Amino acid sequence: MPADTAKTLAAFLKDRRTRLDPAAFGYSGRRRTPGLRREEVAQRSNISPTWYTWLEQGRGGAPSADVLDRIATGLMLTDIEREHLFVLALGRPPEMRYKPTLGVTPRLQRLLDSFDACPAFIKTATWDVVAWNRAAAIVLTDYGKLPVDQRNILRLVFCNPAIRAKQHDREGMARFLVGAFRVDAARAGAVAEVTDLVDELCSKSPEFARFWKENDVYAPSDGVKHLQHPDLGTFEMEYSAFAIDGRPDLGLLVYNPLDDQVKDRIRVLVKRTIKRAYRKTLPQRNPQ
Repeated sequence: MPADTAKTLAAFLKDRRTRLDPAAFGYSGRRRTPGLRREEVAQRSNISPTWYTWLEQGRGGAPSADVLDRIATGLMLTDIEREHLFVLALGRPPEMRYKPTLGVTPRLQRLLDSFDACPAFIKTATWDVVAWNRAAAIVLTDYGKLPVDQRNILRLVFCNPAIRAKQHDREGMARFLVGAFRVDAARAGAVAEVTDLVDELCSKSPEFARFWKENDVYAPSDGVKHLQHPDLGTFEMEYSAFAIDGRPDLGLLVYNPLDDQVKDRIRVLVKRTIKRAYRKTLPQRNPQ
């Protein structure tokens, strides 16, 4: 580890140690300096006090990922602090630890809603759609009308004939989705979490089973989607995938129709759905 990096790591460890309240961990007695003592952090981290002291002194070499994980636990680091610790010590972030999503914030939903003519949705690493805008409901599918456990992109594509019928190059699209799904799940550390879904789809769809056995991988970042829509006709959309900072369990997908006339028609349909939703909120008149 370069000397400058070792010093930066040492300063980070010391700063986080001095922020901890000894009383919160059951330590008592008068102290000359704030925070936990080095030997207390070492004890909480199940590592040698000498080794931890060396790290805070900027010497001793780069610790292993296992040691860093234990130190992160001992110092009660947040996810972003843990990531920073790994980047300082090893020059890379830690392996992903998948956490099931608890939904999206109102801010993310407002971001989706700002795309008036561009279908957009947020999906988990297991490809469950958890938030979407009105354009997505019109162009792709109305996820709100589906049971929660059926809002999975792969279930819709491989088990829902109506969704599959909208796709232009059905086999090519399906093969790409399986390869991109494989990449997403691995990146998010969710390989174990998708096992049941993969087994289910393999049993229900011979096509999915065939693509899954091919072990192909595709970058899920961007591309062009051809769609056959009952109201909008056949058209193309560019799509881009975005990571959501601070939420490795989620990904944002935005579709941009290439035909301006299609965009205008989507805007009209979105306005109609907004008006219908507004009318439902009005009090019903009693017949006289």
